[in-house]
Formats: sequence, C-alpha cells, structure tokens
Amino acid sequence: MKDNEKRPVALVTGGSKGIGRAICVELGRCGYDVVVNFHSDEKGAADTLAQVRQLGGDGRTLGFDVRDAQGAQQAVESLLAEGVALEVLVNNAGVTADGLFLMMSRENWKKVVDTTLDGFYNVTRPIIENMIRQRRGSVISIASASGLVANRGQANYSAAKAGLIGASRSLAAEVARLGIRVNVVAPGFIETDMIKGMQFSNIKAMIPMARVGTPEEVARVVRFLCSDDASYICGQVIGVNGGMC
Repeated sequence: MKDNEKRPVALVTGGSKGIGRAICVELGRCGYDVVVNFHSDEKGAADTLAQVRQLGGDGRTLGFDVRDAQGAQQAVESLLAEGVALEVLVNNAGVTADGLFLMMSRENWKKVVDTTLDGFYNVTRPIIENMIRQRRGSVISIASASGLVANRGQANYSAAKAGLIGASRSLAAEVARLGIRVNVVAPGFIETDMIKGMQFSNIKAMIPMARVGTPEEVARVVRFLCSDDASYICGQVIGVNGGMC
C-alpha cells in the first residue's frame, strides 16, 4: 500500500471477544482499519483494538446494539459521513439462549432471532447502499452448523442462523452483478464462551477431526473471503467444522 493510499475499512459486529475478536485481529494484520463494534462490553472491544494495533493495524471501537435499527443506522452513517472506504462488513454479533422448544420463553426466542436477523438487516442495509455506490464490497455473515443441521435445544438459534443463510444467499443474488460479494461462514464447535461447560469428550466424538476448532481458524476463512483471492466466490456457505456433515 502506498503511503498516501487509504487503508480499506472493515466493520465487525460483536468484535469484543471470541470469533469476532479473532476476525478483527486477522483483518487488522492484513491491512484493514477495523471498526470493532460492541454492545455492552466496551472493555473487551478496547482489548480487541489493542491486539489489532499490536500487530501493526489500526481502527476504532464503535458501540451500538445491532437490534436497534435507529442506533445502528446512525452509527453506520457517522462512519460513512467521514468518507471511510468501508469495503468489508462482517455480521458476527449473535447470542444463545438454549432450551427445549416447549420450555422456551418468548423473550429468549426473540432475543436470539432479533440479534441475528434484525441485526443483519439493520447493519447491512445502509452499508450495502454505500457499497453499491462504490461498486465494490464484501459482506460475510457468521452463521453456524446449527443453521444447517438439527441441534436439539436450539430451535431459536437454528432458526436465526438458517434465516441468516437464506437472507445472505438472496442478497448475494441481488448485488453480485454490482461488484459486491456476499458469503456465509458456518462454524461448528469452536473454542469460545458459547461451548464453555460442555464436555469436550462428548463434542469430539461428533467431529471427524476429533477436536474443536479455534476462533483463528474461522477468522482466516473470513479473511480469505474478504480478499481478491475469493473474487469469484459469492452466495456460498463455507463450513468450518472439522468434517461434520
């Protein structure tokens, strides 16, 4: 990159820990200015940004709730008003509230579905409009193996992630000819807070590679999909799951 050339900017929702943090660090290492979104964990987002800077990258933190349509739009518009070259959006924000369907409260259903699906709409909608004007951009959404196969006790999470896959594929078909690529990464069991408390021996028995994945392994796939090396990949769902089918 030339000294006077602007660094491309990537916005990563839910970047304060786990897979989101690993994605921020990986993109920062590869030359992006990273906007680390957080909802409530401001310290975690600051720690993520510090790791980005340790590897020679840069960026900022940006707090907003992806479920809040007005707040998300205002945050995105504040970025775009500065003339940043926002080339990458990673929709990573998500939550779990597991439980058998018959025992699941409406609140836990809505919390999970709204974070994933309303979050996708609220953040992607204004950014896609800007990418269309640029005739360039990449949107990667982090789904889950649970959005592709049945997982007992996760009806809300599975519904949200399956919906995210469907929305992303439809969006890809709409904007591919405009120079924008939309793809999905669907992790399996990854070593994050989401699987804390689970018996790893039971998990490993389900995985052909007999181990859980790392956030960094997911992040490297996201980085590839952002790059020009993935210039003909659009509308795809890439599993990062150790061979689970």
